[in-house]
Amino acid sequence: MSEIRLQSAWALHQQGDIEAALAMYQEVINQFPQSANAWIYLGIALFDKRRFAESVEAYRRSIQLHDPSPIAWNNLGNSYRMLGQVDQADQCFDTALKQKPGYLSAIKNRGTLWIWTGEIERGLRWYEKGLSIDPASVELHRNLGVIYLLQQDFDRGWSEYRWRWQEPGLYRPNVGPRTAHWTGQPLDGKRILLYPEQGLGDAIQFVRVANDLRRLGATVVLHCEPKLVPLFSSAPGRSELTSQSFPPPPTDFHVSMIEAVDVLYQMEKRIAYGENTSAGYLRVSDALIAYWSSQRELRIGINWQGKRQHHADVYRSLPLNEFQCLSQMPGVRLINLQFGDGVEQLDDCSFADSIVRLPSDVDADGGAFTDTAAIVHNLDAVITSDTSLAHLAGSIGTRTLLLLGKVPDWRWSLTGETTPWYSSMELFRQPRIGDWASVMQAVFNRVRCLAT
Repeated sequence: MSEIRLQSAWALHQQGDIEAALAMYQEVINQFPQSANAWIYLGIALFDKRRFAESVEAYRRSIQLHDPSPIAWNNLGNSYRMLGQVDQADQCFDTALKQKPGYLSAIKNRGTLWIWTGEIERGLRWYEKGLSIDPASVELHRNLGVIYLLQQDFDRGWSEYRWRWQEPGLYRPNVGPRTAHWTGQPLDGKRILLYPEQGLGDAIQFVRVANDLRRLGATVVLHCEPKLVPLFSSAPGRSELTSQSFPPPPTDFHVSMIEAVDVLYQMEKRIAYGENTSAGYLRVSDALIAYWSSQRELRIGINWQGKRQHHADVYRSLPLNEFQCLSQMPGVRLINLQFGDGVEQLDDCSFADSIVRLPSDVDADGGAFTDTAAIVHNLDAVITSDTSLAHLAGSIGTRTLLLLGKVPDWRWSLTGETTPWYSSMELFRQPRIGDWASVMQAVFNRVRCLAT
Protein backbone atom coordinates (compact mmCIF):
# COMPACT_ATOMS: atom_id res chain seq x y z
CA MET A 1 0.00 0.00 0.00
CA SER A 2 2.80 2.44 0.86
CA GLU A 3 4.47 1.93 -2.54
CA ILE A 4 1.20 2.62 -4.37
CA ARG A 5 0.74 5.87 -2.45
CA LEU A 6 4.36 6.84 -3.09
CA GLN A 7 3.87 6.36 -6.82
CA SER A 8 0.71 8.48 -6.72
CA ALA A 9 2.64 11.20 -4.90
CA TRP A 10 5.50 10.90 -7.37
CA ALA A 11 3.07 11.45 -10.24
CA LEU A 12 1.99 14.73 -8.62
CA HIS A 13 5.63 15.62 -8.03
CA GLN A 14 6.49 15.16 -11.71
CA GLN A 15 3.52 17.32 -12.66
CA GLY A 16 5.01 20.16 -10.61
CA ASP A 17 2.73 20.01 -7.57
CA ILE A 18 5.59 19.56 -5.11
CA GLU A 19 3.64 20.77 -2.09
CA ALA A 20 0.93 18.13 -2.56
CA ALA A 21 3.54 15.44 -3.15
CA LEU A 22 5.46 16.54 -0.06
CA ALA A 23 2.34 16.20 2.05
CA MET A 24 1.66 12.71 0.68
CA TYR A 25 5.24 11.55 1.28
CA GLN A 26 4.98 12.77 4.86
CA GLU A 27 1.68 10.94 5.33
CA VAL A 28 3.28 7.69 4.16
CA ILE A 29 6.19 8.23 6.57
CA ASN A 30 3.79 8.90 9.42
CA GLN A 31 2.18 5.52 8.77
CA PHE A 32 5.31 3.63 7.70
CA PRO A 33 8.30 5.35 9.35
CA GLN A 34 10.55 2.40 8.42
CA SER A 35 10.00 2.92 4.67
CA ALA A 36 13.44 3.83 3.30
CA ASN A 37 11.93 4.69 -0.10
CA ALA A 38 9.50 7.16 1.46
CA TRP A 39 12.39 9.03 3.06
CA ILE A 40 14.15 9.21 -0.33
CA TYR A 41 11.04 10.63 -1.99
CA LEU A 42 10.66 13.12 0.85
CA GLY A 43 14.30 14.15 0.41
CA ILE A 44 13.77 14.76 -3.30
CA ALA A 45 10.75 16.98 -2.61
CA LEU A 46 12.60 18.93 0.08
CA PHE A 47 15.54 19.37 -2.31
CA ASP A 48 13.22 20.68 -5.03
CA LYS A 49 11.80 23.14 -2.49
CA ARG A 50 15.41 24.24 -1.80
CA ARG A 51 15.16 23.01 1.78
CA PHE A 52 18.57 21.40 1.46
CA ALA A 53 19.41 20.88 5.13
CA GLU A 54 16.10 19.07 5.65
CA SER A 55 16.71 16.93 2.56
CA VAL A 56 20.05 15.86 4.07
CA GLU A 57 18.20 14.60 7.16
CA ALA A 58 15.70 12.70 5.02
CA TYR A 59 18.39 10.95 2.99
CA ARG A 60 20.36 10.16 6.15
CA ARG A 61 17.25 8.57 7.64
CA SER A 62 16.78 6.44 4.49
CA ILE A 63 20.40 5.25 4.65
CA GLN A 64 20.01 4.33 8.33
CA LEU A 65 17.03 2.20 7.40
CA HIS A 66 18.52 0.55 4.33
CA ASP A 67 22.10 0.50 3.10
CA PRO A 68 23.62 -0.06 0.56
CA SER A 69 21.53 2.57 -1.20
CA PRO A 70 23.43 4.27 -4.06
CA ILE A 71 20.42 6.44 -4.91
CA ALA A 72 20.23 7.84 -1.38
CA TRP A 73 24.00 8.44 -1.23
CA ASN A 74 23.96 10.18 -4.63
CA ASN A 75 21.04 12.40 -3.65
CA LEU A 76 22.67 13.14 -0.30
CA GLY A 77 25.78 14.27 -2.15
CA ASN A 78 23.71 16.68 -4.21
CA SER A 79 22.16 18.18 -1.08
CA TYR A 80 25.58 18.67 0.49
CA ARG A 81 26.74 20.25 -2.77
CA MET A 82 23.98 22.83 -2.60
CA LEU A 83 24.92 23.55 1.02
CA GLY A 84 28.52 24.18 -0.04
CA GLN A 85 29.82 21.18 1.92
CA VAL A 86 32.18 19.99 -0.79
CA ASP A 87 34.11 17.24 1.02
CA GLN A 88 30.95 15.65 2.37
CA ALA A 89 29.36 15.76 -1.08
CA ASP A 90 32.37 14.10 -2.72
CA GLN A 91 32.43 11.36 -0.08
CA CYS A 92 28.76 10.65 -0.76
CA PHE A 93 29.31 10.37 -4.52
CA ASP A 94 32.30 8.13 -3.86
CA THR A 95 30.17 5.86 -1.68
CA ALA A 96 27.41 5.73 -4.31
CA LEU A 97 29.93 4.71 -6.96
CA LYS A 98 31.49 2.05 -4.74
CA GLN A 99 28.05 0.59 -4.17
CA LYS A 100 27.14 0.89 -7.85
CA PRO A 101 30.17 1.20 -10.16
CA GLY A 102 29.42 3.12 -13.35
CA TYR A 103 26.40 4.87 -11.76
CA LEU A 104 25.96 7.61 -14.36
CA SER A 105 23.97 10.03 -12.21
CA ALA A 106 26.65 10.00 -9.49
CA ILE A 107 29.38 10.48 -12.09
CA LYS A 108 27.59 13.50 -13.57
CA ASN A 109 26.90 14.97 -10.16
CA ARG A 110 30.50 14.49 -9.09
CA GLY A 111 31.64 16.35 -12.19
CA THR A 112 29.19 19.17 -11.49
CA LEU A 113 30.44 19.39 -7.89
CA TRP A 114 34.00 20.07 -9.01
CA ILE A 115 33.00 22.37 -11.86
CA TRP A 116 31.04 24.64 -9.51
CA THR A 117 33.80 24.67 -6.91
CA GLY A 118 36.25 25.94 -9.53
CA GLU A 119 38.19 22.74 -10.20
CA ILE A 120 37.24 22.79 -13.87
CA GLU A 121 39.67 20.17 -15.18
CA ARG A 122 38.75 17.75 -12.40
CA GLY A 123 35.09 18.19 -13.21
CA LEU A 124 35.70 17.71 -16.93
CA ARG A 125 37.37 14.37 -16.27
CA TRP A 126 34.19 13.13 -14.56
CA TYR A 127 32.03 14.41 -17.42
CA GLU A 128 34.29 12.63 -19.91
CA LYS A 129 34.05 9.45 -17.83
CA GLY A 130 30.28 9.79 -18.01
CA LEU A 131 30.41 10.08 -21.80
CA SER A 132 32.48 6.91 -21.98
CA ILE A 133 29.53 5.16 -20.33
CA ASP A 134 26.79 6.98 -22.25
CA PRO A 135 28.21 8.66 -25.39
CA ALA A 136 24.76 9.99 -26.30
CA SER A 137 24.07 11.75 -22.99
CA VAL A 138 22.51 15.06 -23.96
CA GLU A 139 23.07 16.55 -20.51
CA LEU A 140 26.78 15.75 -20.53
CA HIS A 141 27.33 17.09 -24.04
CA ARG A 142 25.49 20.31 -23.18
CA ASN A 143 27.43 20.67 -19.93
CA LEU A 144 30.71 20.18 -21.76
CA GLY A 145 29.63 22.84 -24.23
CA VAL A 146 29.01 25.35 -21.45
CA ILE A 147 32.40 24.65 -19.88
CA TYR A 148 34.30 24.88 -23.17
CA LEU A 149 32.56 28.20 -23.92
CA LEU A 150 33.47 29.39 -20.43
CA GLN A 151 37.09 28.53 -21.23
CA GLN A 152 36.72 30.40 -24.56
CA ASP A 153 37.29 27.17 -26.49
CA PHE A 154 34.59 28.18 -28.95
CA ASP A 155 35.19 25.50 -31.58
CA ARG A 156 34.48 22.65 -29.18
CA GLY A 157 32.08 24.72 -27.10
CA TRP A 158 29.55 25.55 -29.78
CA SER A 159 29.66 22.02 -31.17
CA GLU A 160 28.81 20.50 -27.79
CA TYR A 161 26.36 23.21 -26.76
CA ARG A 162 24.12 22.46 -29.75
CA TRP A 163 23.04 19.29 -27.95
CA ARG A 164 20.82 21.53 -25.78
CA TRP A 165 18.12 21.37 -28.46
CA GLN A 166 17.55 17.71 -27.63
CA GLU A 167 16.33 18.73 -24.16
CA PRO A 168 12.93 20.27 -23.40
CA GLY A 169 12.45 23.87 -22.38
CA LEU A 170 13.90 25.90 -25.25
CA TYR A 171 11.62 28.03 -27.42
CA ARG A 172 11.25 27.33 -31.13
CA PRO A 173 8.40 29.03 -33.04
CA ASN A 174 6.09 27.05 -35.24
CA VAL A 175 7.36 28.11 -38.65
CA GLY A 176 6.06 26.74 -41.92
CA PRO A 177 7.86 24.11 -44.00
CA ARG A 178 9.13 26.78 -46.41
CA THR A 179 11.10 28.54 -43.68
CA ALA A 180 14.56 27.00 -43.47
CA HIS A 181 16.73 26.86 -40.37
CA TRP A 182 19.58 29.32 -40.89
CA THR A 183 22.99 27.68 -40.60
CA GLY A 184 25.02 30.18 -42.60
CA GLN A 185 23.23 30.38 -45.96
CA PRO A 186 23.54 33.70 -47.87
CA LEU A 187 21.15 36.30 -46.43
CA ASP A 188 21.32 39.04 -49.03
CA GLY A 189 17.74 39.98 -49.89
CA LYS A 190 16.28 37.34 -47.54
CA ARG A 191 13.93 37.63 -44.58
CA ILE A 192 15.00 35.94 -41.35
CA LEU A 193 13.00 35.35 -38.16
CA LEU A 194 15.11 36.01 -35.05
CA TYR A 195 13.86 34.95 -31.60
CA PRO A 196 15.13 34.25 -28.07
CA GLU A 197 15.35 30.62 -27.03
CA GLN A 198 15.88 31.04 -23.28
CA GLY A 199 15.27 33.68 -20.58
CA LEU A 200 14.87 37.45 -20.49
CA GLY A 201 18.53 38.11 -19.77
CA ASP A 202 19.59 36.05 -22.78
CA ALA A 203 17.09 37.88 -24.96
CA ILE A 204 18.40 41.29 -23.89
CA GLN A 205 22.02 40.26 -24.35
CA PHE A 206 21.72 38.57 -27.72
CA VAL A 207 19.12 40.74 -29.45
CA ARG A 208 22.13 42.70 -30.71
CA VAL A 209 22.82 40.01 -33.33
CA ALA A 210 19.97 41.49 -35.38
CA ASN A 211 22.49 44.13 -36.42
CA ASP A 212 24.94 41.48 -37.63
CA LEU A 213 22.23 39.73 -39.65
CA ARG A 214 21.28 43.03 -41.26
CA ARG A 215 24.97 43.56 -42.06
CA LEU A 216 24.80 40.31 -44.05
CA GLY A 217 21.92 41.70 -46.10
CA ALA A 218 18.92 40.26 -44.27
CA THR A 219 15.62 41.83 -43.41
CA VAL A 220 15.38 40.89 -39.73
CA VAL A 221 11.98 40.06 -38.24
CA LEU A 222 12.36 40.09 -34.46
CA HIS A 223 9.91 37.72 -32.73
CA CYS A 224 9.74 38.03 -28.92
CA GLU A 225 7.55 37.76 -25.86
CA PRO A 226 4.78 40.38 -25.74
CA LYS A 227 6.23 42.02 -22.62
CA LEU A 228 9.55 42.63 -24.42
CA VAL A 229 8.00 44.33 -27.46
CA PRO A 230 8.19 47.89 -26.02
CA LEU A 231 11.85 47.51 -25.00
CA PHE A 232 12.89 45.77 -28.20
CA SER A 233 11.27 48.41 -30.39
CA SER A 234 14.63 50.18 -30.12
CA ALA A 235 16.74 47.13 -31.00
CA PRO A 236 19.23 48.01 -33.76
CA GLY A 237 19.12 45.96 -36.93
CA ARG A 238 15.54 44.76 -36.78
CA SER A 239 13.19 45.74 -39.58
CA GLU A 240 10.02 44.26 -38.10
CA LEU A 241 8.96 43.41 -34.56
CA THR A 242 6.33 40.79 -33.83
CA SER A 243 4.88 39.33 -30.64
CA GLN A 244 4.94 35.62 -29.85
CA SER A 245 1.25 35.98 -29.05
CA PHE A 246 0.73 35.66 -32.80
CA PRO A 247 2.05 33.20 -35.39
CA PRO A 248 5.33 34.34 -36.93
CA PRO A 249 5.07 35.98 -40.37
CA PRO A 250 6.47 34.25 -43.47
CA THR A 251 10.26 34.41 -43.72
CA ASP A 252 12.96 32.63 -45.69
CA PHE A 253 14.93 31.56 -42.61
CA HIS A 254 14.59 31.29 -38.85
CA VAL A 255 17.23 31.18 -36.11
CA SER A 256 17.41 31.73 -32.37
CA MET A 257 19.58 34.56 -31.08
CA ILE A 258 22.16 32.26 -29.49
CA GLU A 259 22.23 30.08 -32.59
CA ALA A 260 22.94 33.21 -34.63
CA VAL A 261 25.97 33.94 -32.41
CA ASP A 262 27.10 30.35 -32.98
CA VAL A 263 26.70 30.57 -36.78
CA LEU A 264 28.42 33.94 -36.97
CA TYR A 265 31.33 32.50 -35.03
CA GLN A 266 31.63 29.63 -37.52
CA MET A 267 31.59 32.12 -40.40
CA GLU A 268 33.91 34.77 -38.97
CA LYS A 269 35.73 33.05 -36.08
CA ARG A 270 34.74 35.72 -33.62
CA ILE A 271 32.02 36.17 -31.07
CA ALA A 272 29.37 38.44 -32.55
CA TYR A 273 29.04 41.38 -30.23
CA GLY A 274 26.78 43.56 -32.34
CA GLU A 275 26.73 47.17 -31.24
CA ASN A 276 28.95 47.65 -28.21
CA THR A 277 29.30 51.30 -27.33
CA SER A 278 29.30 53.16 -24.06
CA ALA A 279 25.82 54.41 -24.94
CA GLY A 280 24.45 50.84 -25.15
CA TYR A 281 22.09 49.55 -27.80
CA LEU A 282 18.58 49.64 -26.28
CA ARG A 283 16.55 52.78 -25.58
CA VAL A 284 13.36 53.84 -23.85
CA SER A 285 11.35 56.93 -24.56
CA ASP A 286 12.71 60.37 -23.68
CA ALA A 287 9.48 61.09 -21.82
CA LEU A 288 9.94 58.06 -19.58
CA ILE A 289 13.56 58.94 -18.94
CA ALA A 290 12.57 62.51 -18.09
CA TYR A 291 9.87 61.27 -15.70
CA TRP A 292 12.26 59.11 -13.72
CA SER A 293 15.05 61.67 -13.83
CA SER A 294 12.94 63.84 -11.56
CA GLN A 295 13.53 61.18 -8.90
CA ARG A 296 17.18 62.23 -8.73
CA GLU A 297 17.80 60.84 -5.25
CA LEU A 298 18.19 57.45 -6.92
CA ARG A 299 21.89 57.00 -7.54
CA ILE A 300 23.11 53.38 -7.27
CA GLY A 301 20.73 50.53 -7.99
CA ILE A 302 21.27 47.18 -6.29
CA ASN A 303 20.09 43.66 -7.10
CA TRP A 304 21.15 40.51 -5.27
CA GLN A 305 18.86 37.62 -6.09
CA GLY A 306 18.03 35.69 -9.26
CA LYS A 307 15.14 33.31 -9.74
CA ARG A 308 15.39 30.60 -7.14
CA GLN A 309 14.46 27.84 -9.58
CA HIS A 310 17.56 28.57 -11.69
CA HIS A 311 19.87 25.57 -11.41
CA ALA A 312 22.84 27.74 -10.39
CA ASP A 313 21.07 30.32 -8.24
CA VAL A 314 22.74 29.15 -5.03
CA TYR A 315 26.10 30.06 -6.62
CA ARG A 316 25.17 33.32 -8.33
CA SER A 317 22.92 35.06 -5.77
CA LEU A 318 24.07 36.64 -2.52
CA PRO A 319 22.33 37.89 0.63
CA LEU A 320 21.22 41.51 0.75
CA ASN A 321 23.20 41.89 3.98
CA GLU A 322 26.41 41.78 1.92
CA PHE A 323 25.54 45.30 0.70
CA GLN A 324 25.64 46.80 4.18
CA CYS A 325 29.09 48.35 3.64
CA LEU A 326 27.66 50.44 0.79
CA SER A 327 24.75 51.69 2.90
CA GLN A 328 27.21 53.37 5.25
CA MET A 329 29.13 55.19 2.54
CA PRO A 330 28.69 59.00 2.61
CA GLY A 331 27.20 60.51 -0.53
CA VAL A 332 25.83 57.21 -1.82
CA ARG A 333 22.11 56.54 -2.12
CA LEU A 334 20.98 52.96 -2.75
CA ILE A 335 17.85 52.10 -4.72
CA ASN A 336 16.21 48.73 -4.69
CA LEU A 337 16.07 47.08 -8.10
CA GLN A 338 15.12 43.69 -6.71
CA PHE A 339 11.74 42.35 -7.77
CA GLY A 340 10.26 38.91 -7.13
CA ASP A 341 12.44 36.35 -5.36
CA GLY A 342 14.66 37.93 -2.73
CA VAL A 343 12.71 41.14 -2.21
CA GLU A 344 11.47 39.78 1.12
CA GLN A 345 14.98 40.27 2.50
CA LEU A 346 14.25 44.00 2.67
CA ASP A 347 11.87 43.32 5.54
CA ASP A 348 14.61 41.80 7.70
CA CYS A 349 17.49 43.99 6.60
CA SER A 350 19.06 46.15 9.32
CA PHE A 351 19.80 48.97 6.85
CA ALA A 352 16.48 48.84 4.95
CA ASP A 353 15.78 52.49 5.80
CA SER A 354 18.78 53.55 3.71
CA ILE A 355 17.44 51.80 0.58
CA VAL A 356 14.95 53.63 -1.62
CA ARG A 357 12.06 51.44 -2.69
CA LEU A 358 10.39 51.99 -6.03
CA PRO A 359 6.64 52.29 -6.49
CA SER A 360 4.83 48.96 -6.73
CA ASP A 361 3.56 49.69 -10.26
CA VAL A 362 7.00 49.87 -11.89
CA ASP A 363 6.87 48.09 -15.28
CA ALA A 364 3.18 47.35 -14.75
CA ASP A 365 1.90 49.18 -17.84
CA GLY A 366 4.59 49.76 -20.47
CA GLY A 367 6.02 46.26 -20.80
CA ALA A 368 8.91 44.36 -19.24
CA PHE A 369 11.76 46.56 -18.04
CA THR A 370 10.54 49.81 -19.62
CA ASP A 371 10.26 51.75 -16.36
CA THR A 372 13.27 49.93 -14.97
CA ALA A 373 15.31 50.86 -18.06
CA ALA A 374 14.39 54.52 -17.64
CA ILE A 375 15.30 54.38 -13.94
CA VAL A 376 18.61 52.65 -14.67
CA HIS A 377 19.37 55.22 -17.37
CA ASN A 378 19.28 57.91 -14.68
CA LEU A 379 21.50 56.09 -12.18
CA ASP A 380 25.19 56.58 -11.68
CA ALA A 381 25.76 52.84 -11.41
CA VAL A 382 24.08 49.47 -10.96
CA ILE A 383 25.52 46.77 -8.70
CA THR A 384 23.97 43.41 -9.43
CA SER A 385 24.34 39.67 -9.31
CA ASP A 386 24.20 37.75 -12.60
CA THR A 387 20.55 38.29 -13.51
CA SER A 388 18.61 39.85 -16.36
CA LEU A 389 19.08 43.25 -14.72
CA ALA A 390 22.80 43.05 -15.48
CA HIS A 391 22.02 42.65 -19.17
CA LEU A 392 19.47 45.45 -19.09
CA ALA A 393 21.90 47.88 -17.46
CA GLY A 394 24.67 46.90 -19.86
CA SER A 395 22.41 47.13 -22.90
CA ILE A 396 21.50 50.76 -22.18
CA GLY A 397 25.06 51.77 -21.33
CA THR A 398 24.77 52.40 -17.58
CA ARG A 399 27.89 51.71 -15.53
CA THR A 400 27.38 48.19 -14.19
CA LEU A 401 29.33 46.41 -11.46
CA LEU A 402 28.60 42.70 -11.94
CA LEU A 403 29.06 40.34 -8.99
CA LEU A 404 30.18 36.88 -10.11
CA GLY A 405 30.50 33.57 -8.28
CA LYS A 406 33.65 31.48 -8.44
CA VAL A 407 32.50 29.76 -11.64
CA PRO A 408 30.24 32.12 -13.59
CA ASP A 409 28.06 31.60 -16.63
CA TRP A 410 30.03 30.89 -19.81
CA ARG A 411 29.57 34.37 -21.29
CA TRP A 412 31.72 35.97 -18.56
CA SER A 413 34.70 33.59 -19.05
CA LEU A 414 36.96 32.64 -16.15
CA THR A 415 39.18 35.70 -15.87
CA GLY A 416 39.18 39.43 -16.53
CA GLU A 417 37.64 42.57 -15.07
CA THR A 418 35.86 43.64 -18.27
CA THR A 419 33.74 41.89 -20.88
CA PRO A 420 33.45 42.40 -24.64
CA TRP A 421 29.68 42.03 -24.33
CA TYR A 422 29.17 45.37 -22.53
CA SER A 423 31.66 48.22 -22.57
CA SER A 424 30.06 49.87 -19.50
CA MET A 425 30.41 46.76 -17.32
CA GLU A 426 33.06 45.79 -14.74
CA LEU A 427 33.35 42.26 -13.38
CA PHE A 428 33.99 41.44 -9.71
CA ARG A 429 34.81 37.76 -9.15
CA GLN A 430 34.76 35.52 -6.09
CA PRO A 431 38.30 34.38 -5.20
CA ARG A 432 36.79 31.38 -3.41
CA ILE A 433 33.40 29.72 -3.61
CA GLY A 434 30.94 31.49 -1.31
CA ASP A 435 33.29 34.41 -0.58
CA TRP A 436 31.05 37.40 -1.26
CA ALA A 437 32.78 39.50 1.41
CA SER A 438 35.90 39.86 -0.74
CA VAL A 439 33.78 40.74 -3.76
CA MET A 440 31.89 43.44 -1.88
CA GLN A 441 35.10 44.90 -0.46
CA ALA A 442 36.37 45.34 -4.02
CA VAL A 443 33.03 46.88 -5.02
CA PHE A 444 33.17 49.21 -2.01
CA ASN A 445 36.61 50.42 -3.08
CA ARG A 446 35.36 50.98 -6.62
CA VAL A 447 32.27 52.90 -5.51
CA ARG A 448 34.38 55.03 -3.19
CA CYS A 449 36.44 56.07 -6.22
CA LEU A 450 33.27 56.93 -8.13
CA ALA A 451 31.89 58.96 -5.21
CA THR A 452 34.96 61.19 -4.89
